[in-house]
Amino acid sequence: MGLSLLFSSLGFSQQEEVKSLPLGEAVPLTEKELVNIDGKMMSLKGVSATNGVLVVFSCNTCPFVVGSDSFEGWEKQYVELNKFAQENGFKMVLINSNEGKRDNDDSLEAMKNRAKEKGYTMPYLLDKNSELADAFGARTTPHVYLINEKMELIYTGAIDNKVDSKRKSDENYLRIAIESKVANKPIELNSTPPRGCSIKRVKK
Repeated sequence: MGLSLLFSSLGFSQQEEVKSLPLGEAVPLTEKELVNIDGKMMSLKGVSATNGVLVVFSCNTCPFVVGSDSFEGWEKQYVELNKFAQENGFKMVLINSNEGKRDNDDSLEAMKNRAKEKGYTMPYLLDKNSELADAFGARTTPHVYLINEKMELIYTGAIDNKVDSKRKSDENYLRIAIESKVANKPIELNSTPPRGCSIKRVKK
């Protein structure tokens, strides 16, 4: 299956009508506690490191996360991204907001199994009723939010451009944003279109 067909068949981000979180402003619900796969309750503010926290909305099922014939999947980068984030003073967390699949592939038990199978080295939190995703305006799996130590959004969007088959060179948006923050330089590209499957919300 080609990437363009894959986008349309999986509910690509353009179909999601959610309000984006403004760059440079304080993010909401930083003290809200979510359950981790180890059973402990965690909040973004509670886990934030020296330079802040890296939030990645993820799941167990989307081909843009887990991989497909057309794309290797961003999940393969998670462990190395976590290491890179830690080395640069950020705590990385994965958040699963797929409430529409909570009874099967994106249940807490399935999250535990996925983390163990893939060797996740970061917290993997369950976002009940997609509350955090709604507050952030998260659209896809994955969808990245880089938050500084003041709990302000400094980058949002995709991890990189590797899903773009027409790219002329690799652009590691997230890594560049982290490096810019650490170097006290402006993040020149602080927003990119998120790429992936739509977050499976339950209509309220």
